[in-house]
Amino acid sequence: MVVLQKILILLQLTLSVVVGKTLMILFPNAMKRYILKMGEKSRMNQNPKFSYENWGPTFFSFKYLQFVLKVKWKRLEDEAYEGHPAPNTPVVTLGGEVCHLLDFMKDNRPLILNFGSYFSSIADFLIIYIEEAHAVDGWAFKNNVIIKNHRSLEDRKIAAQFLQKSHPLCPVVLDTMENLSSSKYAALPERLYVLQGGKVIYKGGVGPWNYHPQEIRAILEKLK
Repeated sequence: MVVLQKILILLQLTLSVVVGKTLMILFPNAMKRYILKMGEKSRMNQNPKFSYENWGPTFFSFKYLQFVLKVKWKRLEDEAYEGHPAPNTPVVTLGGEVCHLLDFMKDNRPLILNFGSYFSSIADFLIIYIEEAHAVDGWAFKNNVIIKNHRSLEDRKIAAQFLQKSHPLCPVVLDTMENLSSSKYAALPERLYVLQGGKVIYKGGVGPWNYHPQEIRAILEKLK
């Protein structure tokens, strides 16, 4: 069943890429407007140093196909559902200690998982550093941070240290090299969750288009 689903996804995505690439060649200005409109749903258009020319032309490329296919196939492993027990997948601290996601829960306080923030008085936050969405040896964007795909846990740790330099106000842990957290939470390329009492009480949309931190704020306001 899973193999059949993967084949169907491959066929649908391949057709989408062929059509998209053809339209970009025939109607470049119209496709640019369309892609920029999509970018408004994410944070791509908010960085003045990160122009459309850095990322827009990479859409519907072979590297784009490879990455989006990986994302869609990984969603077939999704085990995180609202109202159901949260997958207690292993993660690794930057100090090398292996622990589990639910180890970061404190009593009945909500725990916000940021795969890829602040109501610290009523909730706890955790950043899970997962595999790269736009590694230089993958679906790369121009004028972006130069990070290669992680070949080892040490590579992932080094990449996460770039994030640490911005001094996030919550712990940062690493997904395992088996990408168990990313898979069970269908988190690639980025996603937000709220856990409480060992269950998923909020499952955000898949980023970048449907990654909306403001929805977390609304949920936590109700829990005050």
